[in-house]
Amino acid sequence: MSKRDYYEVLGVERAVDDATLKAAFRKKAMEHHPDRNHGDDTAEARFKEVNEAYGVLSDAQKRAAYDRYGHAGMNGQSAGGGFQGNSQGFSNVEDIFSEMFGDIFGQQRRPSGPQRGSDVRFDYEITLEQAYKGAEVELTVPTTLTCETCKGSGAKPGTKPSTCMTCGGQGRVRTSNGFFAVERSCPACNGQGSVIKEPCTDCRGHGQVRQNKTLKVNIPAGVDEGARILLRGEGQAGAKGGPRGDLYIFLSVSDHDIFERDGLDLHCSIPVPMTTAVLGGTLDVPCLMGGQNCDGQFKLEVTIPDGAQTGHKVKLKGRGMPGLNSKQKGDLIVELFVETPRHLNARQKELMKEFAAVSEAQSYSQTQGFVHKARRFWEDITGAAAQ
Repeated sequence: MSKRDYYEVLGVERAVDDATLKAAFRKKAMEHHPDRNHGDDTAEARFKEVNEAYGVLSDAQKRAAYDRYGHAGMNGQSAGGGFQGNSQGFSNVEDIFSEMFGDIFGQQRRPSGPQRGSDVRFDYEITLEQAYKGAEVELTVPTTLTCETCKGSGAKPGTKPSTCMTCGGQGRVRTSNGFFAVERSCPACNGQGSVIKEPCTDCRGHGQVRQNKTLKVNIPAGVDEGARILLRGEGQAGAKGGPRGDLYIFLSVSDHDIFERDGLDLHCSIPVPMTTAVLGGTLDVPCLMGGQNCDGQFKLEVTIPDGAQTGHKVKLKGRGMPGLNSKQKGDLIVELFVETPRHLNARQKELMKEFAAVSEAQSYSQTQGFVHKARRFWEDITGAAAQ
């Protein structure tokens, strides 16, 4: 059975801070503790699940890997560290690969020096108005930062990591297996080449802390659904002084009450009173933005031709969305639907009856066309029945 999402297990959002995460863990741990659930055979399993989830999410490096790759990013590591399910002590997939093929493929090694931080994806929803005009927005992004207390070393101030005695600082150990010499990550230092005897109390030896970072981001005019904004160096902190990863902001555009977007074109549907549709006239149509696009207003005057029918479209050139990084602009396409009045009073009904009495058949061309088709249909059916 597949594992549940760790955030779901603890009942928290993905952007949760450390304090809220800890409080949620304590609540769930008390709720599912076997001592408080006598007779419930599943309580112990739920309690272990809660501990495993907190063990990963409370660890900055494990949480970053989990956020990016999910359960696959844990490579089988338990919440308490180490690798479960393999007696040889492999710490990740790379170790298994090296164990089997290391000598043949050049002894794959884990980098022991500075390592680039992971890239981060952040989803953000904007309004159609923001997509049209562009905007500067302020985002709060969960990320990892280099620990200021230990400057990223992971060691308590005044101390420093010491060389691993098991691998001599190489990060790898070599063993013989029959005719083959096998090399894998050192189980004592997890391939780092050094061990921290006195870890930093702020980052618990990881060299990184998880925090929310506030950024100001410029949304360019004309962006569409699925657009990405790349902020270099705003991703996860690198290990051992390595450079930060990048931040990718994926944009989505919220639905609008009036307009629908189709590429650069905007569509809107407006009701037209029956009298205006019959006699013709003008109506004010909303315009997405003011300024030059709408002659200083947020509305445009549209001419309704006499005899306008439902579905009639009026195209306003250049009144749609701007092109991204271009001077091109789409159109605003207004579709009319004729609204028939309801709840008429006696005088209005009398006038309608007078109008019906003097109306010529040719005034209703669509009705006449349909009647002609219906008569032909009935004649064909009657003739076929008679035979």
